[in-house]
Amino acid sequence: MSRAESNHHEVIIIGSGPAGLTAAIYTARANLRPLVIEGEPSSTSDQPGGQLMLTTEVENFPGFPEGVMGPDLMMKFREQAARFNTTFITEKVTKVDFSNRPFSVWVRDTKYTAQSIIVSTGAQSIMLGLENEKRFYGHGLSTCATCDGFFFKGQEIAVVGGGDSAIEEATFLTKFASKVTIVHRRETLRASKIMQQRALSNPKIEFKWNSQVTEILGAQKLQGVGLVDTITGQKSQLDVTGLFVAIGHRPNTDLFKGDLEMEDSGYLKTRPGSSYTNINGVFACGDVQDHTYRQAITAAGSGCMAAIDCERWLEAQH
Repeated sequence: MSRAESNHHEVIIIGSGPAGLTAAIYTARANLRPLVIEGEPSSTSDQPGGQLMLTTEVENFPGFPEGVMGPDLMMKFREQAARFNTTFITEKVTKVDFSNRPFSVWVRDTKYTAQSIIVSTGAQSIMLGLENEKRFYGHGLSTCATCDGFFFKGQEIAVVGGGDSAIEEATFLTKFASKVTIVHRRETLRASKIMQQRALSNPKIEFKWNSQVTEILGAQKLQGVGLVDTITGQKSQLDVTGLFVAIGHRPNTDLFKGDLEMEDSGYLKTRPGSSYTNINGVFACGDVQDHTYRQAITAAGSGCMAAIDCERWLEAQH
């Protein structure tokens, strides 16, 4: 077998979070022998295993009544995919060409070709850019109220942001926290009027206007945040045990600009009720095309959809 033949696959999956690995399990069991290019461990945007590799305990994934650590869950996904003859490359895709079939994917100087492609590169939360926020991620710092709100029962916490997402997160967190402080760098919210009214009328929600988080305080766990007034420059401290960052998400789609149709926000467009992109034979699943739910379980479900769509499409081609 020539090198070109050994580098050719029925399906290449780009990304290895819950969506990509579920797609791998399904395509592998369909005897398509997928190649998963899972990303680089040093990368913050498309590391192997996706965002769950940065999560501590996951309590809302079905089948784990006692909870499971995020990295452990993703390792189980990966082991299951490997069991059915999935091949893995632990590197980052550097270039794609979807203009001709077979499609071409490069990892540095090495070219791989495929009859079909499943894109599952995920998205990343936009962070504050503070020096120690990575250390506190999962130890009081979170980007997902639905995932982690339960851990803050009876505690005082803060939410950073002023859009619909931030207000939605804050409102949801009042189910658990004794008090939620919304920290916003302006004196008016960007959220829709109905969302604003909901927050302003909630007795558990307070506001820190014209304020910016400059520091995360604590030793092993988050114990407070340092603030600065954006108008006066005055510094203060907010004593909270949890900080939720809700200033937006960025899909990892730079690689596909000019090839795949995407929304203004960068999320890939898929046909309603399917994983089909604008290019036949290229499918998208998970957070790279879902800006609504952004959960591991919904990502896994869309990975299953992409695998089945891909399998049926390949069958029709042959």
